[in-house]
Amino acid sequence: MNALQALFTGPFLGTPAWFWLAFIAIVLALLVFDLAVLHRDQHEIEMRESLLLYSGYFSAGLLFGGWIWGELGASKALEFYTGFLVEQSLSMDNVFVMAMILGFFGIPRRYQHRVLFWGILGVIALRAIMIGLGTVLVQRFNWVLYVFAVFLLLTGIKMLFGREVERPDLAQNPGLKFLRRHIRVTDELHGGRFLVRLRDPVSGQLQRYATPLLLALVLIELADLVFAVDSVPAVFAITQDPFIVYTSNIFAILGLRALYFALAALMHRFIYLKYALALVLIFIGGKILLHGFMGKIPAVVSLGVTFGLLASGVLLSLLKTRNKLV
Repeated sequence: MNALQALFTGPFLGTPAWFWLAFIAIVLALLVFDLAVLHRDQHEIEMRESLLLYSGYFSAGLLFGGWIWGELGASKALEFYTGFLVEQSLSMDNVFVMAMILGFFGIPRRYQHRVLFWGILGVIALRAIMIGLGTVLVQRFNWVLYVFAVFLLLTGIKMLFGREVERPDLAQNPGLKFLRRHIRVTDELHGGRFLVRLRDPVSGQLQRYATPLLLALVLIELADLVFAVDSVPAVFAITQDPFIVYTSNIFAILGLRALYFALAALMHRFIYLKYALALVLIFIGGKILLHGFMGKIPAVVSLGVTFGLLASGVLLSLLKTRNKLV
């Protein structure tokens, strides 16, 4: 009994193991409720439902931060909320990419939630690997944080002064070409199925085929991996606690995927959000580089500056585009 108790209460990556188990249980419960109750029938998600679903995930993130506050203290909770906010904001650009991928394959809206939902499972695994590697690097080589800081600073400056990037041609995507060369793919959808068994036109034998739904899922996972290159270092620059980094990432992504159906229709109105995000990255990178001169900036100040910049970007955008149609 004592050995079992020690297993649950002992530290895992600096945090008691039962904290990690509680987090996993909460995420699994949310996903099961989402799939088995709210979306057991595949239907087209309208803006109202998307906003309600997002508010549920967002509230879960806020409550989890409150639990961290009670168990680990105010500083850890504020770091969680800052990482939660930064990750959601940086991942908004991913909405454009997801919409482009789903549109390229002609995925009907009633099946889009299925693709995005199952994509979350891949994100949970990929982010765990990336954050695990990041934790090892930061713990063994302190100077890696300064590399992250310079990267964020340069990324922010590029976003602030760079030109808009042209939309990529998905038909020429190397990942998509690789998949089409190495697996059998149907030309049409087969309902909400990712894989189907069909007769080979040459041999007449039953063979397993991927559908465009699976190709869309794989490309969305690859896109998230690319976007994580920005967002994971940003959260590591806020806190080096792997529990805070990982949980804030996952709760943010859960909410963003739920908000996709509303956000995809409104993103054209957030014209100043890119500049607000650029200033956030410059602030986060700058505070790490100036740590030796100014000392550590309190978590509440980091949260306040981050929230203020992002809120200003959103409000200015909505005011500027208030006459535009949704």
